[in-house]
Amino acid sequence: MKLRSMTAEELPAVLDWAAEEGWNPGLDDAAAFFAADPEGFFLAEAEGRIVAAISVVNHTDEVAFLGLYLCRPDWRGRGIGYALWTHALEHAGARTVGLDGVEAQQDNYRKSGFELAGRTVRYAGVLPGRAHPGIGPVLKDDIETLIAMEAEATGYEKRAFLSAWTRDCETRRTLVCRAAGEIAGFATIRACREGWKIGPLVAGDGAVAAALIETCGRVAHGTPAMIDVPGTSPWLAGHCTGLGLSPVFGTARMYRGPAPQPGPLISAVATLELG
Repeated sequence: MKLRSMTAEELPAVLDWAAEEGWNPGLDDAAAFFAADPEGFFLAEAEGRIVAAISVVNHTDEVAFLGLYLCRPDWRGRGIGYALWTHALEHAGARTVGLDGVEAQQDNYRKSGFELAGRTVRYAGVLPGRAHPGIGPVLKDDIETLIAMEAEATGYEKRAFLSAWTRDCETRRTLVCRAAGEIAGFATIRACREGWKIGPLVAGDGAVAAALIETCGRVAHGTPAMIDVPGTSPWLAGHCTGLGLSPVFGTARMYRGPAPQPGPLISAVATLELG
């Protein structure tokens, strides 16, 4: 068995594995994911084949996030995945490490020092679509404000990731709500293997969040969309229910080390893989 770093060219194949597992990644996730921390993606090889993958992305000097933990089905139960897990966690050093994991695996995560901080629930369905004055495309000068707002909402900054994520591409758009000349909220919507995902969403109040979701609904054109709502945003969970979206699954948000303290802004998770 060989444990090594993943290259940018190898990441799309790992995202294909994630799609096979039902994770439904975005169509253009790879470049922005890799930009978050090019040293934070790892593979295990056995018998000349890539058989397991994981990411531990260092967002700041204090916080990292673990995701993309996958082992090919015919190689499970041999200790390969856990060896890669242990190897990759070394990349985080003394940082707090977060993850959104399978709820049934919480006891296994605790063995590595992770403790439950909350729950994230995915809501899915067809969104209403309506244009709203004051909501428009992201501008180059907006990026620093968006990074700061998302950090206030979640308790930790994702500078490298969001700098790439919030720049529009063919399958991903970021919408910004402006009021009285100031940014009041924003949301990124991206096309996935199936439907669309909205994330992050950050808003100062419910009216802004609702307007951003309806504007995202116009982008989705009546096709299903998903929003990953953390337990720290009960208003958003209630609003999703009111829109007729259904909770389709939940994950356990866990941290090894002191958990970041989210602020009062309404928010949805950017991605379950990178936080």
